Amino acid sequence: MNIDSIKNGVVIDHITAGRAMELYRLLGLDGVGVPVAIITNALSSKKGKKDIIKIDADIPVDLDVIGFVDPGATVNMIKDGAVVEKKKMKLPQILKNVLKCKNPRCITTTEQELPHVFRLTDADHKTYRCIYCETKAK
Repeated sequence: MNIDSIKNGVVIDHITAGRAMELYRLLGLDGVGVPVAIITNALSSKKGKKDIIKIDADIPVDLDVIGFVDPGATVNMIKDGAVVEKKKMKLPQILKNVLKCKNPRCITTTEQELPHVFRLTDADHKTYRCIYCETKAK
């Protein structure tokens, strides 16, 4: 299967197979109004299978969300048909408004305008905790 190359935009590559739709949802790509291609289970020499997301427009993407969903992914910025920047993702130290605190006693449940902020507390187990109440994200 071939998907045309893009002239200007973003390619999120080396996504773990099966994770592209979660990334698509968390990045809000359904509402951007530009062409987005999702390739699932593409052959990969390194991983066996991988997913790829191609965004055919130069729009900002939240690198923290990508790093949270798949720290092994790469983000390629495309200009005039060539890769001008390649970023390797890693787990972000802070996540803001990506997860919601599930603790009913957390201040974020009563103070609606407060951002939901989580801090990475254990990188080996990908554990994030709410900065307000220390509840572990699930």
